[in-house]
Amino acid sequence: MREILGRRRKPRLRRSERSALLRAALTCATKWQWPVLPGVGFQSTGNPRGGAPRCGCPQHADCAVPGAHPFDPGLLAATTDPRMVRWWWANRPDAPVVLATGGSAPCALSLPAAAGPPALAAFDLLGVRLGPVIATPTRWSILVAPYSLEELGELLHAQDWVPSSLRFHGEGGYAVLPPSQGATGGVHWERPPPAGDAAPWLPDVGSVVDVLVDASTGAPDTGSRLAY
Repeated sequence: MREILGRRRKPRLRRSERSALLRAALTCATKWQWPVLPGVGFQSTGNPRGGAPRCGCPQHADCAVPGAHPFDPGLLAATTDPRMVRWWWANRPDAPVVLATGGSAPCALSLPAAAGPPALAAFDLLGVRLGPVIATPTRWSILVAPYSLEELGELLHAQDWVPSSLRFHGEGGYAVLPPSQGATGGVHWERPPPAGDAAPWLPDVGSVVDVLVDASTGAPDTGSRLAY
């Protein structure tokens, strides 16, 4: 399987940061049985003064989610095989960790970062239990239990209106996991998985949709142009 070579990566991370990416990928794949694969990463701008990183894919500056998406290998290559995970990150130690959502893996709902804190406050006020929450400078993602398109369609049909800034990462989608780096900054756990080897508990999508629709309504959407 052809890999993205060094010329397509941004300047190398410190050894501890590269090790953290591999550990995160192995934890997801082997302990939690979440299928992962490396994101495309960045290429150097060639400007000694730095500048915005450019995606390693052919779209370069026009990429909707620079660095933080699958390219080669493609999304269907996502795996829980530790040998493959180690091989990928041995060859591309700076690559973001990408979770292939849907199927038996977690799904996610994401909303603009500005809407994230009010949404979490509303969940706490209502006593709704959440699982892990991923945060980037532009968007926050709530991980949920796997859902079908039919189930999601029924939930959305019951809403008066669903803002376009609320996006759904289900079958055929993906989410970027900490401690990856995106074009706008680092990816971190706003609400981290609990310590231990057990896979994190995840809420049903039906228990979070109403709050996320309300929180996303009117929130500025400064994140990715991708529909999901």
